[in-house]
Amino acid sequence: MNTAVSRSEAGVMTKAAGTMTDDGPLPGIEQPRAVAPRDARELSRQFFNRLSTLEEGTHEYQYARNTLIEMNISLVRFAAGRFRNRGDDMEDIVQTGMIGLIKAIDRFDLSREVEFTSFALPYIVGEIKRFFRDTTWAVHVPRRLQELRVELAKAREELASRLDREPSVAELATLMNISHSEVVEAQIAANGYNSSSLDAALTGDGPEGGEAVLADFIGVEEEGLRLVEDFHALAPLMAELGERDRQIIHMRFVEEATQAEIGERLGCSQMHVSRLIKRIIARLREGMLGELGCA
Repeated sequence: MNTAVSRSEAGVMTKAAGTMTDDGPLPGIEQPRAVAPRDARELSRQFFNRLSTLEEGTHEYQYARNTLIEMNISLVRFAAGRFRNRGDDMEDIVQTGMIGLIKAIDRFDLSREVEFTSFALPYIVGEIKRFFRDTTWAVHVPRRLQELRVELAKAREELASRLDREPSVAELATLMNISHSEVVEAQIAANGYNSSSLDAALTGDGPEGGEAVLADFIGVEEEGLRLVEDFHALAPLMAELGERDRQIIHMRFVEEATQAEIGERLGCSQMHVSRLIKRIIARLREGMLGELGCA
């Protein structure tokens, strides 16, 4: 069930005695979180316009800023939804995304002539990605081995203090009541918890006689990897298109057919095909940028 409702349904109203500023009252939003995304965009413009004229730290400024945060939480939840399969608590991801939303609100300027949603999404997604980068394993490791790594660390610490030396694999296996191979497996898995920086200095000379770094010895960045996340975000949007729209996109961007060729196959003019492609691309772009609530 869609929780985004219209302003009238959410009880959003302009109070006769709203929050006053030198330029008049700001709309009094009773339930900012319940404002539909379509309405939030228009109201956000009003609040950003007024926010630029208010003095930071005043009651009016805080009201405008807090209302903007509350009205745009749906944007954070939309961005966080792209990471729901990462295994972390969804509310932790949303709270992290809120940091990005707040940064975007504090840095947004209406003179940029760009929708706030388009401006804010990179901030929100960036914070969430930073959260995963700082709190998760460098490589994917099964949860069983993640838990075993913790137990191994405890056992090693206990034995090291008891024996006054580094314990052997056999001693660790005996204390943990697991097999020798499981201890080795846990030790190998532990290496996946941390990764070396590509800028980490290495012993020896670099390719041009300077200090060598790890990046000098690995392949170049694969540009195609940047598209993977976009492909995953685009897939459900493509699935929502009608059969003809999907066929048009396939002919144009997979078969690389011209608009005239597509028109001939569909029995319509090249100009009509052009309009159809623009409409489809606009819809996909809208979905990719998080323009929620649009038809």
